[in-house]
Amino acid sequence: MTSAELLEQWSTHLTDGRRRSLHTVRAYVATARRLLDAIGATSWAEIAALEASGLRVQLAARRAEGLSNASAARELSALKAFVSFARSKAGVGTGSPPRLRGPRIKKGLPRPVTPDEAVNLAHMVFSDAREDWIGARDRAVLLLMYGAGLRIAEALSLKGSDVPLGETLSVTGKGGKQRVVPILPIAREAVDAYVAASPWPLASGDPLFRGAKGGPLNQGMVQKAMAAARLALGLPDTATPHALRHSFATHLLGAGADLRSLQELLGHASLGSTQIYTKVDAATLLEAYRGAHPRERDS
Repeated sequence: MTSAELLEQWSTHLTDGRRRSLHTVRAYVATARRLLDAIGATSWAEIAALEASGLRVQLAARRAEGLSNASAARELSALKAFVSFARSKAGVGTGSPPRLRGPRIKKGLPRPVTPDEAVNLAHMVFSDAREDWIGARDRAVLLLMYGAGLRIAEALSLKGSDVPLGETLSVTGKGGKQRVVPILPIAREAVDAYVAASPWPLASGDPLFRGAKGGPLNQGMVQKAMAAARLALGLPDTATPHALRHSFATHLLGAGADLRSLQELLGHASLGSTQIYTKVDAATLLEAYRGAHPRERDS
């Protein structure tokens, strides 16, 4: 079996079996390709035979290239998943990965944007677009991320069958987990305006959001549009598309939402992933207090 055939099976497993996003599939396949190039494996049995020491050598080589702790942790996760898949294909053990602890990562707090900034960003990507329908498209994507807490991949995975949007939307998130999210009127109106302006026919199985040539919209185009918008508005580099999802969570928590409900809306598998927003909200409140309190302003 060639390395290309191994990678093809790995890619199919990630895409069809695990329903990973296109971004994740590309990253995991690239990691697997580097490993195959390094060890020269041409069978699942050879990959399955790798132990923690072999993965440690591969990771050390990548760290020597300047990989950060966060990137190294992602690389290790992809390596372990690949070896685990190889073991299941080769019928070795239970298909569990080698036991190897990754680098410690200090989790930073998400940086939410304010409601006004979110709306201004959506308006800016519309006004800056080279064509009105493209501007309407980018505005609709950003407002879905802010108004419904969608990940960018979730927003771009919507199909023609999902419109017209109702008051709620069933979303398939990471790991194929489904959840139901509310859709704000401003997001529904933005999607309706985009559909009306789009030059492309929209069958039920077609991607809702299309690129300039009619293919599925690439995440990079949304990120590029938002980068230009935040520059025009004087917002920091942390004002990324994903920051809109953080803002959705932070503002709901500030309005009194409980953590369990927020966990469901965000599609987090673990409550621990949601609890970080309690720190974000506390930090936001403290910043507002310091800006408003006379003694804090004078100190």
